[in-house]
Amino acid sequence: MSAEDPESVPRPPELDDVFHLTQVRSDGDRIVYYGVSEVSERELLERVWEPFRELGYDVQAADTGTGRDVVVAREYSTGIETVPWLNILLFLATVVSTLLVGALGWYYIPLSELTANPLAALEAWPFTAAVLGVLMTHELGHYVMGRRHGVDVSLPYVIPFFFPFGTMGAVIRMRSRMPDREALFDIGVAGPLAGLAATTVVTAVGLLLGPMQVPAGSVSAGTRVIVFNNPPLLDLIATVLGQPTGYEAADQVTHPVIMGGWIGMFFTLLNLLPVGQLDGGHVLRAMAGHLQERIAALVPVALFGVSAYLHFVRGLGLDESVGLWAFWGVFAAFIAYRGPAHPIDDTGLDGTRIAVGVFTFLAGLLCFMLVPIEVTTL
Repeated sequence: MSAEDPESVPRPPELDDVFHLTQVRSDGDRIVYYGVSEVSERELLERVWEPFRELGYDVQAADTGTGRDVVVAREYSTGIETVPWLNILLFLATVVSTLLVGALGWYYIPLSELTANPLAALEAWPFTAAVLGVLMTHELGHYVMGRRHGVDVSLPYVIPFFFPFGTMGAVIRMRSRMPDREALFDIGVAGPLAGLAATTVVTAVGLLLGPMQVPAGSVSAGTRVIVFNNPPLLDLIATVLGQPTGYEAADQVTHPVIMGGWIGMFFTLLNLLPVGQLDGGHVLRAMAGHLQERIAALVPVALFGVSAYLHFVRGLGLDESVGLWAFWGVFAAFIAYRGPAHPIDDTGLDGTRIAVGVFTFLAGLLCFMLVPIEVTTL
């Protein structure tokens, strides 16, 4: 970190009005202003955020606890400045992982056949297209709305994984502070709404494709299999289209494309948990202000309660939905502890956005399943 001439760096007068500057240093792409602030960290940000943004910088403030305050300015990114290699590599890795998982788990292609001819995995491309289509639509909803509000957000990072879906979902990084509740709400709600639209389309396509024939000898008696139960939204779409979601013939199963819709519904439900930095946390924080943190504290308790009910009352095992809800109880407790995003301008929302928020949470409830998965023996 090198010292800078205070007159040679961006220094709006609004900063000098409330911040007694003592030293300036550059640290890579950051400019660090040291001094003593006359106001709180929140008020300091409210005063200097817009002037710095007009100069092309995002700012953050911190109280070091040493009697010296810090303001950090970073040049604001207005677009994709370099090739996003990590995003591309993760996306390609997830294409491969979903193809392999789809071929083995959903298209019943034997491992021996895949080993002899890896290109046989391309038969599972509809499954890959469905899964990644839903996930990318969700995350691009956040990305587009973030750019619209001038918030520095990254392109989506898709996470490759193994069975049963070939992915753990996708995330984006928000690299700057939220300017106000409207931006926080719009960015938070855009992902679930875009994802639900994509999920509905993918589910409808999968239902219209009809059942898939299971190759003879692919599944033998005594095999333990995972059963994915239908969320209400999936049953509703099937009812509207007049399509069944189950088949009487033992050698017929629902089309793998429907799993893309199922994944979209389940990930939407989890993302709408009103805690921390999840979409539901952003949306509720924008709608309800600091009341969101009290509600978030109850979410892990509710999830542990569901897990205990399924285990002790319904008699389900830990390898089924019991463990799933317990894991999300732990995860929700962790992200609730870390807290939500705090917009610089904390003015409340208009009635239209409140209505959209209520609709989004109600739509999320249509994706809820008390028992998402069960393990059974054929």
